[in-house]
Amino acid sequence: LFLVDPEKMSAPNTAGSGLFLNGQRESGQDVRVGNVTAALAVSNIVKTSLGPVGLDKMLVDDIGDVLITNDGATILQQLEVEHPAARVLVDLAQLQDQEVGDGTTSVVIIAAELLRRGS
Repeated sequence: LFLVDPEKMSAPNTAGSGLFLNGQRESGQDVRVGNVTAALAVSNIVKTSLGPVGLDKMLVDDIGDVLITNDGATILQQLEVEHPAARVLVDLAQLQDQEVGDGTTSVVIIAAELLRRGS
């Protein structure tokens, strides 16, 4: 839930695309590059934890609790992801974990690589 200060909302633009908050509308190649970059960032976080020589990650939360794991599902669950495209990858990993119980890291890496090659 986002709370919005009514004074900071702008009026609808003339193109009819609705309201937007203190920002500008982006489209085209810039958005695609941003989406792929966000997906690759999430993928790079879990990529090094994959396989028999995968590295453990030390995660520290807001209150200072430390969690050490190499499980992709746990790593992604602890991330605070705001970017919509990156959020899709995190949700994809959660669905993979619910349905199959394994392969979350692989799914994220494959999806990000497909996006990278498609751009």
